[in-house]
Amino acid sequence: MDSAFRALADPVRRQLLDRLRDRNGQTLRELCAGLDMARQSVSKHLAVLEDAQLVTTVRQGREKLHYLNAAPINAIAERWISRFDRGRVNALADLKRALEQPPMNNTENTDSTDSTDSTDSTDSTDSKTFVYTTYIRTTPERLWQALTDPAFTHRYWGVSFGTDWAPGSPMTWTETGATTEDPEQVVLVHEPHRRLAYTWHTFSPQWAQANGIDEELRARLASERRSRVTFDLEPHGDQVKLTVTHEFDAAGTLHSMCSQGWPAILSSLKTLLETGEPLD
Repeated sequence: MDSAFRALADPVRRQLLDRLRDRNGQTLRELCAGLDMARQSVSKHLAVLEDAQLVTTVRQGREKLHYLNAAPINAIAERWISRFDRGRVNALADLKRALEQPPMNNTENTDSTDSTDSTDSTDSTDSKTFVYTTYIRTTPERLWQALTDPAFTHRYWGVSFGTDWAPGSPMTWTETGATTEDPEQVVLVHEPHRRLAYTWHTFSPQWAQANGIDEELRARLASERRSRVTFDLEPHGDQVKLTVTHEFDAAGTLHSMCSQGWPAILSSLKTLLETGEPLD
């Protein structure tokens, strides 16, 4: 936590985080654009952010993509903002944004909406990626069990998987009493203690009813290109570095939903492995 505060103290590093918040997954060259700073200096700032776990990187061919990592900020919030205070804090933040936002006339609103709709339609075939990195005081074997054993996953996630985990094998998802299965709901990668990947579940009417999702939202989710999630495990001293990469339909709704859900799930996973009890 000390390293996160030190990293955030520098305005340039905060600016780099702002740029990743606005558009995640940028290369060093893209992050340097528009900054009156040498490439080497930007690289050093990014190294500090990466050491503080505020930025995580993913190799894509010869390029290294940088992603904003919410884990340290989430840990700070968990420590000083209780679940009873969180709603009040969010409400005050929403009020502050509303009061500070410059007014718009109806014409500007209409133009903005039209432009956004056009952009969304054009980008519908692109992917949007969520990346989250956390360090868990455990072993790769124990973490692997927590990701694949239905008795484990149910404790911190509320989801149980039915599969033999062989690449190409089908998966069933059971959540809040509803089981979903589909030919495209499959295991993609299975490298024990190193990497696991699978496609996301199907948004069936049974799943929606069990989880309180209305039909309009369910139909919207079901129309999106199926997403996929990858878990990368890397030993790091007496800890394991876990990187979760979830790729979505760029024009879809699921990205915003899962981006809010993953930090809570992974915090509960970390707490379960390190203390024996998941978060409430």
